[in-house]
Amino acid sequence: TGKTFQHYFKQINLSMGDVNEKHIRSVLNQQLIATGEKEKLLDLLKVKLIECGWRNEMKQHCREALRRNKSKANVEELIEELTPKARASVPDDVKKELLLRLRTFVDNNSDRF
Repeated sequence: TGKTFQHYFKQINLSMGDVNEKHIRSVLNQQLIATGEKEKLLDLLKVKLIECGWRNEMKQHCREALRRNKSKANVEELIEELTPKARASVPDDVKKELLLRLRTFVDNNSDRF
């Protein structure tokens, strides 16, 4: 329970002392892309966010922001305003499910790192 990514990277012979976090993220991202797992995770995330109503909630926040700013709003400003709220409002169960899938991927593919 509650194992950290450091635990999983140590398990695959990459300690945080030997390799910096940026490199670890890069290697993990490359493996996720190469195996097609990244696309699967993104698809799962999209489905889960739609199912829980998060997507509709964000649409509503966007509409409200556009109404407040009228014609002055641009895409960059909307993204800057909505991103913190969007990230903070992703349900914990969605985050946990994705993290579990990611941990499983690391466990099952440790020989590729």
